[in-house]
Amino acid sequence: MDPYTPRSRTAARKKNLTLSAKEYTKITGTIASVRRGRLPLNGNEINDPDQIHPADSRGKVHDEPSFIAETSFVRAPLNSRVGSSNPTPKSKGKAKQESLDRIPLDIQEALILEDLLSVLIGIEGTHITFHPDYSSEDDDALQGIRFITSPSLDTSLCDLVERILPLGTYYTAITAFVEQRSHLEFGLVNHALCAAIRDMLKEYQTLLSQLEHAFNTSPTFSLQKLWFYVHPTVHTLSLIYQLILELVNADDDASNSLASSASSDVDPEEEARNEALGLGGAKLKAVLSEINSNSLGVTGGSGIAVKGGEVLSIIYERMQNMSGDPTASKLYGALLKAAGKPYVSMVRIWITTGKLVDPYEELLVKESKFINRGILEVDYTDEYWERRYTLRDGSTLSAPSKRQAGVPAPRTAGGRLPGGACVPPLLEGWKHKILLAGKYLNVIRECGIEVGGNYNYPDDKELSMDDPRFYKFLEDAYSHANRTLLELLLKDQQFILRLRSLKRFFFLSQSFFMTHFLDLSHSELRKASKVASVVKLQSLLDLALNTDLHGEDLLFREDVKVTLADTGLYDFLLKVVSVSGVIGGAPGGEDVGDGGEANGRHHGHGHGHDEHKKEKEDKRVLTAVDALTLDYTVKFPLSLVISRKTVLRYQLLFRFLLHLKHVEQSLSSMWIEQQTVPWRKRAPGNEEFERWRLRVCLLRARMLGFVQQILAFATFEVLEPNWRALETKLEKVTTVDQLLRDHVDFLDTCLKECMLTSSKLLKAYSRLIVTCSTFALYTSSFTKSASQAIAATNENDQTMAKRWDFLGRFETNFNHWFQVHLNCVQFYASSENVSLLPLVVRLNSVKTGT
Repeated sequence: MDPYTPRSRTAARKKNLTLSAKEYTKITGTIASVRRGRLPLNGNEINDPDQIHPADSRGKVHDEPSFIAETSFVRAPLNSRVGSSNPTPKSKGKAKQESLDRIPLDIQEALILEDLLSVLIGIEGTHITFHPDYSSEDDDALQGIRFITSPSLDTSLCDLVERILPLGTYYTAITAFVEQRSHLEFGLVNHALCAAIRDMLKEYQTLLSQLEHAFNTSPTFSLQKLWFYVHPTVHTLSLIYQLILELVNADDDASNSLASSASSDVDPEEEARNEALGLGGAKLKAVLSEINSNSLGVTGGSGIAVKGGEVLSIIYERMQNMSGDPTASKLYGALLKAAGKPYVSMVRIWITTGKLVDPYEELLVKESKFINRGILEVDYTDEYWERRYTLRDGSTLSAPSKRQAGVPAPRTAGGRLPGGACVPPLLEGWKHKILLAGKYLNVIRECGIEVGGNYNYPDDKELSMDDPRFYKFLEDAYSHANRTLLELLLKDQQFILRLRSLKRFFFLSQSFFMTHFLDLSHSELRKASKVASVVKLQSLLDLALNTDLHGEDLLFREDVKVTLADTGLYDFLLKVVSVSGVIGGAPGGEDVGDGGEANGRHHGHGHGHDEHKKEKEDKRVLTAVDALTLDYTVKFPLSLVISRKTVLRYQLLFRFLLHLKHVEQSLSSMWIEQQTVPWRKRAPGNEEFERWRLRVCLLRARMLGFVQQILAFATFEVLEPNWRALETKLEKVTTVDQLLRDHVDFLDTCLKECMLTSSKLLKAYSRLIVTCSTFALYTSSFTKSASQAIAATNENDQTMAKRWDFLGRFETNFNHWFQVHLNCVQFYASSENVSLLPLVVRLNSVKTGT
């Protein structure tokens, strides 16, 4: 049966050229023999079609020229067709193209079939050539090579050929993509994707070899049959082609993506080191990023190549967008599964062993190697736990959408984060559990405990992102890691006992040894902090601890140490709440409490007066009792929960309570002093002195009442209720992060309710408490003045006026700051902090004297 051939519009011409089956077989045999028998002449390749003289089956030589001058067939017919992703254009300098006008339609079809089998693997033919605009130097190979047919080809054949030609473009683009993205720097996900695409291309190449065999052996093989066999492949390759175009276009600068990545990516270790040296910060990073972007011409994505999670995100989005196409869903699903295997393997290793194996920075988790457990002893910002391992997209459980410094900018096209910072959509809801599972196991590994040995993990081949079993595995691994670390902290490390000892050491209501220690070290604590001996204070503390401690507290007495702070408590706290991010201050700290309301009355005294006042306050002597604090040493891994950051909070509460206790003792000592003869003996005829002495006692009683009410409020209204709430939470705790969060929340709540986090409350309170402590320092002066008044038989009015003036300053100062403090407390109790309502009642009782 004759093969189907489209009819030409020149019917009369074709009428005289019709071939029989025998003649057609002879022609196709001639074409095959020409291809097989084409040999080089005199060692040179055959480039002139006129040099070829094919012979028919009878041995007769014809003078008609050959139909092709493709030299690559001569050298290696098979190798020249496989893997040629960057062919050299042959259009330039080539002999004039052979016209097909006078060639029979059947012969045209045979010639075009010959060309098509070459073009479908990216090799230029005789009548199907590269597009005139194509140049291997100028054009992008990743866009594919375009082909055009000879204008002299019959239009009926040309229409069918145009349908097949895109396969050549698709194939050349795909092979170029596979060749480029198989380089090491593109990462394991790209490697797996290229391997999957390469397997699909093998099926395509197998189809082409079968079609070539049919062309060489079957006389019935026609252009229509070729289209019948390849047309399903056109759709398949077009889907892969569209995918690679999106992957290529996702690069902001495709030709320089690797160079840009090498120059603009910041190594995590270098970044952490810069921050430790004070060279970090969002503003500096933004400036450096802008400089890099301008110098490299990168408009987004920080020049990071498309790799890791970004590749998986693009494949998944295409699969979702084309879910109505069964072929597309199946193809993209297969590619997603294949490309996701290295990603799944990295996730599995991370959440089962705590080891981060990510050589090309593709995973959603990153490590700052510069941050290690050695910094825990000086880490006041919890860097080890918060920043040793983080998500590349910068999100945290407390701020899921907050953008952090060091996170690369989104792509200009698509708005996705580049590279590993792009979390695959299927893992978006699991990213925090993936991070925490690995962090938990990493802590256990740091303790020298083997992990992963008692858990049955599935093989990588059984896991894929579209398999529900994978997410059950994630949940099980997270639960296992969390449970293991929680048991380690609560049972092996005795976290609850540690926490109770902390409470007894730092909260004065439970510190039975502290009164003994203050009595023993009374003389040393009266000295200036720079002169006081820390060694002597530590010896006295050890003596008090060994005498008064009993039971489980004896286990931790070696962990408590005496230290002297460089800055006063209120100066330090005002710096913390006034300047964001400032943890400590300079020695002798600047009194920022003089700002706002405190120093408003000094604004009109001139710049010189302000500087003189500031120098005077900077030189103010800080006594040892004001600088005294306790330190607490905790070893790893318990130092993750009782970190330097949390110990600092305990220290602030301890200093606050200690200062209150010290002022209370001073005013109580003043009360004892006022039970002596100069205060109890009547002075007949000196009514003015009697009123003055009564006013001194009344002011002392009001101050003592104020201090006792603040101390009682902090102890019984704040610390004790919050501690009981914390114990209740710890009994029900299920995750390590919840344990960390509950502990920090307890301390933050105590600081807030003790009025140590509001600058207005702190300024008023600090002025008030300093007034009380200063008044207590003048106990002996008041007693001496009273003795002089009793001894004097005739005292002039000027001396009494000085007494009233001196006392009036204290009264005025105390009354003013007491009213300011009461107003602030009432305002915050009615608007922000309801827990201050009991304090309002207590302060009002002091105001009215009830």
